Amino acid sequence: MPKPRAVRLALPAVLALTTALATGCGGDSDGNEKGDLTAQQLKWKDCPAPSAAQGGGEAPSPLPAGAEWQCATMKAPLDWDEPEGDTIGIELIRAEASGDKDKRIGSLVFNFGGPGGSGITSLPAFGEEYAKLRTRYDLVSFDPRGVGRSEPVTCEDDVQLDAYYQQDATPDDAEEEQTLLDNVKSFNGACEDKAGKVLPHVATTDAARDMDLMRQVLGDDKLHYFGISYGTELGGVYAHLFPKNVGRAVFDAVVDPTESPEQGSLGQAGGFQLALENYAKDCTSKVEDCPVGDTAEDVQARIAKLLKDLDAKPLPGLGQRKLTQTAATNGIAQSLYSKDFWEYLTEGLENAYDGDGRILMALSDAMNGRNPDGTYSNIQAANVAINCADDKPRYSLEDVKAKLPEFRETSPLFGDYLAWGMLGCSDWAVDGAADHPDVSAEGSAPILVIGNTGDPATPYEGARKMVESLGDGVGIELTYKGEGHGAYDSKNKCVREAVDGYLLDGKEPKARTVCS
Repeated sequence: MPKPRAVRLALPAVLALTTALATGCGGDSDGNEKGDLTAQQLKWKDCPAPSAAQGGGEAPSPLPAGAEWQCATMKAPLDWDEPEGDTIGIELIRAEASGDKDKRIGSLVFNFGGPGGSGITSLPAFGEEYAKLRTRYDLVSFDPRGVGRSEPVTCEDDVQLDAYYQQDATPDDAEEEQTLLDNVKSFNGACEDKAGKVLPHVATTDAARDMDLMRQVLGDDKLHYFGISYGTELGGVYAHLFPKNVGRAVFDAVVDPTESPEQGSLGQAGGFQLALENYAKDCTSKVEDCPVGDTAEDVQARIAKLLKDLDAKPLPGLGQRKLTQTAATNGIAQSLYSKDFWEYLTEGLENAYDGDGRILMALSDAMNGRNPDGTYSNIQAANVAINCADDKPRYSLEDVKAKLPEFRETSPLFGDYLAWGMLGCSDWAVDGAADHPDVSAEGSAPILVIGNTGDPATPYEGARKMVESLGDGVGIELTYKGEGHGAYDSKNKCVREAVDGYLLDGKEPKARTVCS
């Protein structure tokens, strides 16, 4: 069921908001499918338009000075416990280093989060922001297994997904509770029917092993890595499994590796509540009148009333779909991922108060991976599949109801939404791996770990927990006092200099540096 993801998204103009960022991937690799996969040679080609699972759209535009994006397919074992068995294709994208070849360090591999986000679509969308890093690295990203073009997990079809996301995800009585349970069971059953072969093999540990194969196929002695959001968890698991293979690595918008799924959801409730409060304070502190409330408290009270009213009577949304309480909550959460989106939230709320739910619905669609033409990417299906493969706990109706008071106290606006979201792995076909990931990485090279004090999706405290979990001498903690999900793309000069200095020149910033 839909819930905020630890993924960084880019949104275009208001009523065309979508996660379908423009790019795609395809290609072939040579090598013995049943033999040594580390010896395979990638065939880099021009990238095609993205697939439906990646979100659709056009092929990626060239970078400044005409640099082209290239795509290829890497073969990896379907089951890493049987490395000589069946293989799957892992889709890669790259832009070659722009500087002198004798100063090239190697490849810099990005994971932008999710789980379920397509690196093939995300890297070109943000590519210009990494122009300085490209002077010494090939910029590389990929669709992790289960995502986009890499053996994508699919569940319900587009029509079914429209109905699924119109459901009441915060039930108020026994009938609504049973409906929610039935819908989750149907969705998860569809995943098993359509992607059963893949579901046992999409865990983060599998993706980490894919990255080490990728490192070798790309010709690098060490994995140089930039992980954002869930990408920090993936990076931490990689460092645990392959500590001696870690090169220069940065974790930005850091997932707390010590938390259970319940604790993570509760932390997100607090994070989104804080972000909403910061938005309300910002709006009401401007010289001009805030159009959605007179005070910060008034803004939140009006939003709470809107959501209550929507539970009883949804507003017209987009097409035949209504702006429900769930869709509005989803859209508000989406808008809190970046301060750049706050203007959309203000306009969306102002319109909703006047009876027009289109903007909040478009924001909700962006969260769910729905395109304006009614098609869906597989970001949410992959998100559920990877989370359920990773997370051992399975929560019942009774578990959620027992935890609701704590969630509501943490966030009056997002508490119910995130508590009920814990049902997402109910009736899942595959057992989860652990209560939380192991990221201990003794012997690893230093990893720069950046926490953002205003981050809604991966609360700031997670960065300190990641540093502690990596072990002595591995994590270098840096704090960014800002808003939004992630720090590097805030364009803060202090953060940029610290990250660029480490990745390009190996210059380690002083531990517990604070940027504001």
